[in-house]
Amino acid sequence: MKLAETVTFGGSGLDRAAWMRGDGPALAAALADGRGAVLPIWRGKPLMEADGAGQRLVWLAGDHPMLADAPNERLFLGDDDGMLRFAADLSRWNPEIAAFAPLDSFTDDTLQVHPAAADGQAFGELRLAMAMLSARDAELAATAKAMLGWHRSHRYCARCGTESRRVQAGWQRICPDCGAYHFPRTDPVVIMLITGGNDALLGRSPGWPKGMYSLLAGFVEPGETMEAAVRREVMEETSVAVGRVGYLASQPWPYPSSLMLGCQGEAQSRKITRDPVELEDALWISREDLAEALAGRHATLLPARKGSIARFLIENWLADRLD
Repeated sequence: MKLAETVTFGGSGLDRAAWMRGDGPALAAALADGRGAVLPIWRGKPLMEADGAGQRLVWLAGDHPMLADAPNERLFLGDDDGMLRFAADLSRWNPEIAAFAPLDSFTDDTLQVHPAAADGQAFGELRLAMAMLSARDAELAATAKAMLGWHRSHRYCARCGTESRRVQAGWQRICPDCGAYHFPRTDPVVIMLITGGNDALLGRSPGWPKGMYSLLAGFVEPGETMEAAVRREVMEETSVAVGRVGYLASQPWPYPSSLMLGCQGEAQSRKITRDPVELEDALWISREDLAEALAGRHATLLPARKGSIARFLIENWLADRLD
C-alpha cells in the first residue's frame, strides 16, 4: 500500500541512533549542554500544549524542575534532526486533584497540570490527541509511552524474579543476579478490513463510546501466520468465513505495546453469529452508509476514531486507495 506509512504513529523518519544507546557519558553531556531535551510522561500521558488548531509535545531542558519528580534514568528516543530526544516517567507525582478516568481510556479527557509547567501545558491522553500531533511528535510520543510502560510492567526478571536494571539508555533490562537480558516487548495484532462486495464487516466491543464501530482485531497466536490469524479471529468473533487475505499497512499502538498489522480479507459467507464475550454487536455496512458515518451524518453509527489504523484503512477503502 503506497500510503502505508502515513498512518498515525507511522514512519516520520526519526533516526533512533541505536549506536548511541551504549554511550552514557555522551547522552548525559547532551542533556547537560542543551543538545538534548526531555518529554515528561505521567502515567502514560505526555506533556502537551496547543499548537494552532492542533497539539504538540512539550520538551524540557535536562535540568528542568519538573524532572525532580522522575527517577534519574532517561529513556533515549533518538536523534531528531540534531536534537537528542529523551523521555522521563513522572508517574510517581501525585496531582492535588487526582480525578481521572481509567488510564488509556477512550473517555479520559482530564488534564493534569504540574506546578512547574508553563501556562497551557498539561498531561493529556495520547489517544485523544494523536491525530492532532505532527508525524514526528506522534512517533516520539508513541515510542516513549510504549517503552516506559514496558519498564513499569517488566521490572522483575522473568527467569529468576530478581529486580532487573535498565541498560542501553532504557532499551534493555539486565538481571543483576542471573545475568539474563530482557528486551522491549511488542505484541502483533491483526486488524482486518473484511469486505463482501460493496459491504464491510464492523464490530463493537463492550465499553466503547456509544455507537462506535470499528474493524475486527485480535492477537496473533504462537505458531500462527498473519493470514491464519485474520481468518481465525473473524471466524471466532462472527462466524464469517474469510478467503484471500492481504497485508496493507502497520501501526505501532502503545496500548500498551502492540503492532497493528492492517489486512484486507474477502468474505466467503455473510451470516453473522456473534461471540457475545468478544463483541457487543457486529454488522455489515455498505460503502454509502459508511461514508455517511465518516461525514457525521449517520443516524446511529460512529466510525473508528481519527488516528487509528482502522479509520485509516476505512478511509482509504472508501477512496479506492488500497493499492
